[in-house]
Amino acid sequence: MPESPSKKPKSINFTCDNYIYGAFTPPKEGAYLPIESPVTGTIIGNVALSTAADVDVAVQNAKKAFPAWSSLTVKARAAIMLRFHDLMRVHADELADLVVLENGKNKSEALASVLKGNETVEYACSLPQLIQGKVLEVSRGITCQEKRDPLGVIVSIVPFNFPIMVPMWTIPIALTTGNCVILKPSEKVPITMTKVANYLAEAGVPPGVFQIVHGQVPAATSLCDHPDVAAVTFVGSSPVAQKIAQRCHAMSKRVLALGGAKNHLIALPDADLELASRDIVASFAGCAGQRCMAASVLLLVGNGTELLDSVVVRALNLARGTGAGQVGAIIDAISQKRILKYIDEAEANGATILVDGRHWATETKGHGYWVGPTVILHTNPKDAAMQDEIFGPVLSVYKVHSAEEALAIENNSPFGNAACVYTSNGGHAEYFTSRFKAAMIGVNIGVPVPREPFSFGGLYGTRSKFGDMDITGDGCVEFCTHRRKITSKWSLNEGSIDRANFAGQM
Repeated sequence: MPESPSKKPKSINFTCDNYIYGAFTPPKEGAYLPIESPVTGTIIGNVALSTAADVDVAVQNAKKAFPAWSSLTVKARAAIMLRFHDLMRVHADELADLVVLENGKNKSEALASVLKGNETVEYACSLPQLIQGKVLEVSRGITCQEKRDPLGVIVSIVPFNFPIMVPMWTIPIALTTGNCVILKPSEKVPITMTKVANYLAEAGVPPGVFQIVHGQVPAATSLCDHPDVAAVTFVGSSPVAQKIAQRCHAMSKRVLALGGAKNHLIALPDADLELASRDIVASFAGCAGQRCMAASVLLLVGNGTELLDSVVVRALNLARGTGAGQVGAIIDAISQKRILKYIDEAEANGATILVDGRHWATETKGHGYWVGPTVILHTNPKDAAMQDEIFGPVLSVYKVHSAEEALAIENNSPFGNAACVYTSNGGHAEYFTSRFKAAMIGVNIGVPVPREPFSFGGLYGTRSKFGDMDITGDGCVEFCTHRRKITSKWSLNEGSIDRANFAGQM
């Protein structure tokens, strides 16, 4: 467990200070929190613990930078993003190593997360072609024009599971549309984005336009409450997402708060065995299950024995580590303990543990935090592991008698993030995709992440999404801008001009 906050320790590899107006700045109260690597359990650095005073300095600097930044053309801002895109590409391997160190992903997953984040930067570079606005003569002599204006200061509060990809869901689009951004990374993984701040500056982002405020709850609440913050994006757990959405809406701020998930995979008897088993294992065990798009429940329509056997074999063959194809670490001791608790409780309630990853925790005790891929065959769909978000490499399997029973289980979940059907029949796929209670739906794809220009986000009215609009893609453009409409009338006498007045001005 990390030790209590203290004054800055000495002899530490990484010091993550706040990034304020183009300079790394210690927190005003001088308090820091140790950063622990989940791979080894060792302290690898320390991160600033900010207060409301630190937040106010960042916001005031963002306000100061906003007029000049927003007055640039979108083409000028996109040119800076293009240089940043190239820096991200050049330094992708270095950034991936930082992700491995502080988050515990395997190297290929870490590199993929850097590249996926850079795809959103690439999308931002295209905004001059996408947000041109509209002009139309709506009536004789009357034109309507629509243009997009930036909001002002946008705050992005992000989780531990993707140290660079999730921040990139907001930052490049918010900046290119003319906003200033203040990022609060997870205090568990602050190193990667601290490094990225240098690349944004090198690309030409002026001081105050992009800033980082590190810290825990006091920093996050101060950012949400600051009267000069126009909008907040948040990705994290459902209880916190709901609180942030309510807090921001009470102050008439625009807010997008993405919460948790309990994603269901439904495998029909006509599913392709090879494709489905490979994809199911990749979905639930990839990134050690620490992603909101991970599969957590597999519903087998019919017997499904052959498919389940194949899933079990594949899961048993996965190895522990940070190399390509291996299963990485769990973020910390608290998360590891929670995952193990769900497995223990399921077994105690009569479920069968087909693949048991608990031994990874005992084998590595004192040397990082690990839980191996775990497959649980349930007899009771009300088991906690079938209902709650575990956020680990755990797959709950339940056999149903019909498509209707499978759909009812998925629809009854309070979450509405993602769902997938495995089938070789287009009609069967259409039946489920039109009836799933989820916003991101897969057909033979267990991690159905939309790619730009499509946006990422759960279903309104569920525990997966609170607030306004979507993130990434066109949803983020909508979130980060005001639509202003200008209606003009100039022609008083149709078909004629004041020729004498016109001639006098020649």
